[in-house]
Amino acid sequence: MTAPNTEATRSMRTPLARVRNLGASHSGTSDFWRQRLTAVAMVLLMVPVIVVVMMLLGRNQAGAAQILGSPLVAIILLLFIIASAWHMKIGMQVVIEDYVQHETTKLVAVMANNFFSIAVALASIYAILKLSSGV
Repeated sequence: MTAPNTEATRSMRTPLARVRNLGASHSGTSDFWRQRLTAVAMVLLMVPVIVVVMMLLGRNQAGAAQILGSPLVAIILLLFIIASAWHMKIGMQVVIEDYVQHETTKLVAVMANNFFSIAVALASIYAILKLSSGV
């Protein structure tokens, strides 16, 4: 009996060389590292964001606007929002790709995830910019 005539049996590449490919979607490794990168960014930004939130506790609107009007505070919050929205998008996309079986449903869900992530990020960025500009 002969071995099945498959790519793996005909290939001259080692198993490690085949594993180093990015997989069927050719994007798994980059999504993995992007998600880790955004997670590290959020961890590093967590302490300054908590400090900002604690500074806002008990303030009236004018006091909150004064704190949020600081360019440093606005930059910290903007970076946190961007990292969080990107992390959320990647995480949900991985879940959708892994667990949604029907291709059309998967495509619609990935598109909805992209639009939702962008909408959340833009609304949050707009709010921070509006508060920080004092308008």
